[in-house]
Amino acid sequence: MQHRSWVSREERGRFWLLTSLRDLVDRIAAGSPARLAVISFAAVVTLFSFLLWLPVSSAPGVDTELEDAVFTATSAVTVTGLTTVPTATNWSFFGQFVILIAMQIGGLGTLTMTSILALAIGRKLGLKSRLITQEALNIGRLGEVGSLLQVIVVMSVVIEAVLAAVLTIGFLLVGEPFLTALWHGAFYAVSAFNNGGFTPHSDGLVPYTDAALILLPIALGVFLGSLGFPVVLVLRQTGLRFSRWNLNTKLVVVTTTILLFVGWALFLAFEWSNPDTLQGRPVTQKVFEGFFHSVMVRSGGFNLVDMNSLEPVTLLMTDALMFAGGGPASVAGGIKVTTLAVVFLAILAEARGDRSVIAFYRTIPEDALRIAISVIMMGATVVLVGCGIIVEISEEPLDRVLFEVISAYATCGLSVGLSGELPPEGKYVLSVIMLVGRIGTTTVAAALALRSRRRLYKYPEERPIIG
Repeated sequence: MQHRSWVSREERGRFWLLTSLRDLVDRIAAGSPARLAVISFAAVVTLFSFLLWLPVSSAPGVDTELEDAVFTATSAVTVTGLTTVPTATNWSFFGQFVILIAMQIGGLGTLTMTSILALAIGRKLGLKSRLITQEALNIGRLGEVGSLLQVIVVMSVVIEAVLAAVLTIGFLLVGEPFLTALWHGAFYAVSAFNNGGFTPHSDGLVPYTDAALILLPIALGVFLGSLGFPVVLVLRQTGLRFSRWNLNTKLVVVTTTILLFVGWALFLAFEWSNPDTLQGRPVTQKVFEGFFHSVMVRSGGFNLVDMNSLEPVTLLMTDALMFAGGGPASVAGGIKVTTLAVVFLAILAEARGDRSVIAFYRTIPEDALRIAISVIMMGATVVLVGCGIIVEISEEPLDRVLFEVISAYATCGLSVGLSGELPPEGKYVLSVIMLVGRIGTTTVAAALALRSRRRLYKYPEERPIIG
């Protein structure tokens, strides 16, 4: 029996490029989610690296080196925000627009974008593709994948449009011309919601410390983006009725709230009397800057104070919060707050002598704990190896290197300025770390979940000595 094409010959001719790309994605997806993720992100980074390397992307009189184009493209696609050259002065309007598009594509996720591509040309997702997308987006029911992807795109556009409108008003109020305010509003809206951390201003957000209509929308956009699409959708459907939230939403919101207030309180405690950061500022401004730092530190990448001016203990706290990251299936990086929550609950259960890990009257399966431990170990290994390589290349102090490497792995974007000081090989190493950080945790979780199997036999049990 001859196989009937799912589209007519006329449609195939009209969409030949999209169809060919879809078929290629299907062939890759037939292998493994890890291969699909790596190839997808590598292809997108290569494309945007080429675009940023073009002379038209650089400001007049600026000659952008290849390593800087690759680093910036990687940082934008992975929505990190680390830079080796100033965004405001090194890139032309075209170059900044390329960065904005890269952040948008990176924020939605290349895996999600390939699934949207298949939907856009009229085909239902195949089972394998839906399994991969289901795991990447942390969706409970397989049938929700297709409709959810469409909702994600619409929701992202609506949120960014609202943020852009409010931010445009904010920039108008500080004296910017309308077209400039409109561009800055759109750029910051995309950068904030996708946790990109890029800024088109030479001094970043520092000149706007008193502009609440600029800083608050940016903080809100970063916070919503770091929660994750599944959580935002649940909140949209159920509101603030905690009892109707699923376990993932409860863990994300509760853990995020705890980390937000802990980071806020510790930042104020450590920096309150620091003459290089908060000392001498009004109390209300100190409190707000502490809040802003705590929101940004886990993925946002925007800052109101120089990271080099922070106390060493504040840098260490920032390292920990960056490593924790945001919610699963979000634009945030790190090991994810649910990973942290599951391991913490497992430690509590062990301390109490409980055989099961319980959260909000739900039992967390053992395979979820194994995946959480695997993600943490992978993250720690990447940071350890990355620090060793960068220290060897740059001969910089370990505290600066550790901060920059964790920021790269967690796709946070906060920086002590080390990225721009590195030689070309160091920039390429950080680029790889950003890519691993962006696709690593999702890929490991998806790969482990899809390869899960049950043995029909069991070996004798023997307990090793632990501790």
